[in-house]
Amino acid sequence: MNRRIFLKTIAAGTVSLSVSKSLRADPIKNKTNIIYILADDLGYGDLGCYDQKLIKTPNIDQITVEGMKFTQHYSGSALCAPSRCSLMTGKHTGHCYIRNNKPLPYEGNLPIPAQEITVAEIMKKAGYVTGCIGKWGLGFPGSQGDPNKQGFDRWFGYNCQRLAHNYYPSHLWRNADKVILEGNQNKKKNQYSHDLLTKEALEFIQKNSNHPFFLYLPYTIPHPKLQVPDLGEYADKDWQDNHKIQAAMISRMDKDVGKILAILKKLKIDNHTLVIFTSDNGPHGAAGTLQKFNAAGPLRAKKGTLYEGGIRVPMVARWPGKIEPGSRTEHISAFWDVLPTMAQIAGIDPPADIDGISFLPTLLDQNSKQKQHDYLYWELGGKQTVRKGDFKAIKRQSPPDTPVELYNLKTDLAEESDIAAKHPEIVAQMKKIMLGAHTESKIFPLLKKKPQPKNTEKRRKNTRQRPT
Repeated sequence: MNRRIFLKTIAAGTVSLSVSKSLRADPIKNKTNIIYILADDLGYGDLGCYDQKLIKTPNIDQITVEGMKFTQHYSGSALCAPSRCSLMTGKHTGHCYIRNNKPLPYEGNLPIPAQEITVAEIMKKAGYVTGCIGKWGLGFPGSQGDPNKQGFDRWFGYNCQRLAHNYYPSHLWRNADKVILEGNQNKKKNQYSHDLLTKEALEFIQKNSNHPFFLYLPYTIPHPKLQVPDLGEYADKDWQDNHKIQAAMISRMDKDVGKILAILKKLKIDNHTLVIFTSDNGPHGAAGTLQKFNAAGPLRAKKGTLYEGGIRVPMVARWPGKIEPGSRTEHISAFWDVLPTMAQIAGIDPPADIDGISFLPTLLDQNSKQKQHDYLYWELGGKQTVRKGDFKAIKRQSPPDTPVELYNLKTDLAEESDIAAKHPEIVAQMKKIMLGAHTESKIFPLLKKKPQPKNTEKRRKNTRQRPT
């Protein structure tokens, strides 16, 4: 056991005591509840408050009326697993453990190591009851990356992100127990997973309404498959079926966000609960939905790319009495800022080795106190991206002589005009940042090693010796 795992284990023991004390003696009036809702593959242009014209999202839109809209917020990556790893650990993809999706031959995903400190562990240490309900994707059941081993007291949902593609799964997980969904056996398909996640979330809020809680709610909507129990208000639209389903899925999630906001008011904990809604990456674009709904808004490309459409995401926040209603910010922030923000709200120091900067001053309209990033950095599948100020550079590592692309996002949000040739000094600066921001990963190397040539002579010899 290395030193960090030992300290983490000791901290967990201390935390369990502090949580039990908080349940008895630390009323919620001294703590702010936090609900962090994460949509899956929801684009920058998929919400009414970000100029969506066809899909109705009145409840999420209302958050911006009563709270704050971020216009320059970024996901941790352009894909599910690395984005979630960045969110949980406060590190960008040049430093975090999981930097790409990596399938395993069994249920579950590559686990984050035991020594990683997650936002859930931070909140748990501060005396919060912690819950994760939805799609995890950071460790197979029982592994060191299991949600219950990464700071969550209560866990319910999909452990494996591949299984989360199906909204009528055979089972979900509640802590270490596999919950068999009998209604989905034999192709009956009458237990829609999203509805089960919302039910569980409402129960978690109800149960912990007298105590400080942190609820991480990573929904699976609108990630394909495109499945929904009913088409709702879109049933009679003169649209393709998949377009109706996509719209109905997003509006269904919006209604459930409304249920969450309603229960906070009913329980009279509305005024000391921060609700954040965002997405894990850009839109999936399946079945022509990117074009039909202008899902990326004014941004270029979609999920899987490091252009703005793949990584810039909607984010809205509501915190009555703290966030100015109807406010809007252009503060440049990213997923790795969430951990230090939550830590600051909880009154606890974050780990020293993270990349994030708290955006709490922005939420509180204390802009003079808001620290700024010198740059933001991403890497994915042999590509690197840096945003520094208004400029953004993209570099492909293979072939090695591929020119760097450079865009001025202030004048060219759609990334249509590559200005690298006009600004060699900025390109050189961006390359230097890319070099310094990247630490090598054996599991996710930035450059894939070339395959070794096969020993054909040895292969022929082995073939001759094979029995006939």
